[in-house]
Amino acid sequence: MNKIDRDKVLRCYPVLGELAPDLLHRVEVTAQPVLAPAGRRLFEEGSPCTFFPLLVEGVIRATKSGPDGHEILLYRLNPGESCVITVVALLGESPYSAVGSAESDLKLYGVPRSLFLELVLKSPPFRVFVFEFLSRRMAHLMALIDDVAFRRVDQRLASRLLMHDKAIAATHQMLADELGTTREVVSRTLESFEEEGMLRLGRRRIEILDRDALARVHRNEAR
Repeated sequence: MNKIDRDKVLRCYPVLGELAPDLLHRVEVTAQPVLAPAGRRLFEEGSPCTFFPLLVEGVIRATKSGPDGHEILLYRLNPGESCVITVVALLGESPYSAVGSAESDLKLYGVPRSLFLELVLKSPPFRVFVFEFLSRRMAHLMALIDDVAFRRVDQRLASRLLMHDKAIAATHQMLADELGTTREVVSRTLESFEEEGMLRLGRRRIEILDRDALARVHRNEAR
């Protein structure tokens, strides 16, 4: 890792600047650079986990697939964040429990498992960083389980659309992957929303026309 790369990693992960000098030096000399184009699989469910990623460019999608091949988006990993699936695998010395892929061209540095465990044990700031992200992601995943198990697709889709101010640039398949359902179900639901005047559908574009009506769907109120 040269000085430019080192500075980039420290900007994304300032907690590394709180490491003891010898630990930081070992991160610099042992972390391996990984470049991946958009769409490449980074790890598979059941494959061994050998390093902790320090993501400095791009976005990683963590997904789970069902027996029928349908995917659900668990979360996106952005630069400076900690990958919970990786942390759980490294701490438990277990394989990956989901799939990770590059949503965009990315660059990361892989810290070997043995050094990652040493950082957790010897650096309180790094340990807090890892477990704070673990806590946040677990809360997000519990909310996701609650959504999938107990809320209808139209409620979940309305909630997803309301995250945007007006127009959403997304395909029906992309929304289906995020909601853990099929493209056909999403398409039918969107078409019903359009018929009721809540939105206008275009090619890779969804324009919200009536946020109040969508909010009523989200709250499961009468339409």
